[in-house]
Amino acid sequence: MTAGQDAREAQWLKWRSVADLYHAFFTGLILTVVTRRGTADAAEFVFRVFRRQQQERFLPGLEKLGISHLPPAVAAAQYHYLSNWIGGVHVEYIYESDRKAWIRYPPPRWIWRGTAICGIPGEVSRAMLRGWHANNGIVLGKPQLGFVCTKQGVDAQDGLEGYYCEYDHPLELDQRLVFARHLEAPLFDAAKAPALPVESWPRPRLEKASRNYAMEYVKTAAPVIVQAFGPEDAGYLLHRTGKLIGMQYFEEVARAFGVSGGGASEFVAFLRILFEAQDDIAEISESEGSFEIRQQSWKLMADVGDYHPGCASVLTGLFEGLAAGCGRHIPVHLKPAAGGRAPLVWTIG
Repeated sequence: MTAGQDAREAQWLKWRSVADLYHAFFTGLILTVVTRRGTADAAEFVFRVFRRQQQERFLPGLEKLGISHLPPAVAAAQYHYLSNWIGGVHVEYIYESDRKAWIRYPPPRWIWRGTAICGIPGEVSRAMLRGWHANNGIVLGKPQLGFVCTKQGVDAQDGLEGYYCEYDHPLELDQRLVFARHLEAPLFDAAKAPALPVESWPRPRLEKASRNYAMEYVKTAAPVIVQAFGPEDAGYLLHRTGKLIGMQYFEEVARAFGVSGGGASEFVAFLRILFEAQDDIAEISESEGSFEIRQQSWKLMADVGDYHPGCASVLTGLFEGLAAGCGRHIPVHLKPAAGGRAPLVWTIG
């Protein structure tokens, strides 16, 4: 392997580690809402997150993937297959007819990573389907398109699966998502599945897209949780989740970054790489053993129209947790910023 290839592989490893960190934050946030506010609030939160993502990304995604011309059921199913594949999510697609196409998320489920699946109520998983899958027909202007769910992994079935079906009549709200647990998806044949054009999706683009896929969940979730529960409660939930995830994931991410734990200087070295790996610009200065980091950008939230300063609790919690994972007694302080937006000024140590 050449030096250039080594450098690219190292960069991709950093991106994957950032994806893992934000993926864990999103899953952890749902679990925090389940345990702190209950199943009903968690289901409402998940519904809002996935409905917002669906409204913002589904139609542009169809165009981007070059599948907007397909029949509605096929287009919807292929969208989930291809977009999740880009994000590194294991998913299967089975064409049955122009009016019926299956998708299947086999175990292990990406979103409920590891042991997290044991803490996700079935109602929360159903809320995801209500938020996105059940609304594809409406967004497409095809109210006769619905989703039939045949399995849910959180109910101890072997994955999440179901099919898009185009009926002969418009569907009422409660008909757009139905359950048919007595049915089962046909076997997946990878040779018959759609594929992305390699020339349009080279590996560097896929690696960055996979990182962005995980980060986008947090980009959506932070403003949604503020709107759903109010800034004070949302700030607590975001901060608590970030701190717990940071403590759990520092060692894993630091290993990918090629740094080790220790004191404030080691943590600042870690943050320097983290900022770069998530496409943010930061200026770092040191004075008498204390570090000041001027984070010039927070690209994740830069274009969020309903951004609230409470969203910054994502970073304060995450950085405090990462600092605790790095070593004991590493103070992290964020100076108040106008509107809670960048530049964000951090004091470390």
